[in-house]
This record gives sequence, C-alpha cells and structure tokens, in this order.
Amino acid sequence: MKNYTITVNGNVYDVVVEEGASAGASVAAPRAAAAPAVPKAAAPKAAGGAGSVKIEAGAAGKVFKVEAKVGQTVKPGDPVVILEAMKMEIPVVAPQAGTVASIDVAVGDNVEAGAVLATMN
Repeated sequence: MKNYTITVNGNVYDVVVEEGASAGASVAAPRAAAAPAVPKAAAPKAAGGAGSVKIEAGAAGKVFKVEAKVGQTVKPGDPVVILEAMKMEIPVVAPQAGTVASIDVAVGDNVEAGAVLATMN
C-alpha cells in the first residue's frame, strides 16, 4: 500500500492506495477527521458447497443486489452480484459459463476489494 497526500479545492486528504493484481480501491479521508472502519463481510448466507471458480469483488462497496441464485446456470458476463460504490452500481459478472455453487454475501453487506462474493462450478 502507498500513502499519498492530496489537496482538492483547499481540502487536504490522506489517501491509501492498495497495489496488487486485482483492481484495488482507494480510501480518502480528510486529515482532520478519522476514517470510519468498514465492517467485514458476513459469513456465507447460502448453502450448496463452495465451487471451484471464485467470483470476487473488484472494488470495495456495499452489496446492492444479488442477481443469481444457487443452482442457476450462468454464461460469461451474466451479472451475479451488483455492488454499490461511490453512488454507482457495479455489476460483478460470471467469468465463465457454469452453475452458481454458493452466494457468500447478502444485500447490505459491506465488502472489500478481492472479497469472495460467490463461487461457481
């Protein structure tokens, strides 16, 4: 992780940027205020066994909607979970064709970048 200090319209922000293979998220907080902690995602909500293909969050956010169900057949690019981040809805899609094995989050859960949202076979 790298720390940066950025000034925008006279406001000074300390920014932490995660580095890695997957797309990371940056967290900005004004210097004068402490950044609130983001709760971890809850335990898996659906049974069905973990699949061999993980569907991970590309950015930190809040689970807005769960589009797929356990046992549902999906094609590459089909939305599985919709995240809300920075007032945008971000679809997290199936990377390949298969069957959803588990949904590991629920609507309203806060997740971090790289968190496993679902698995598929």
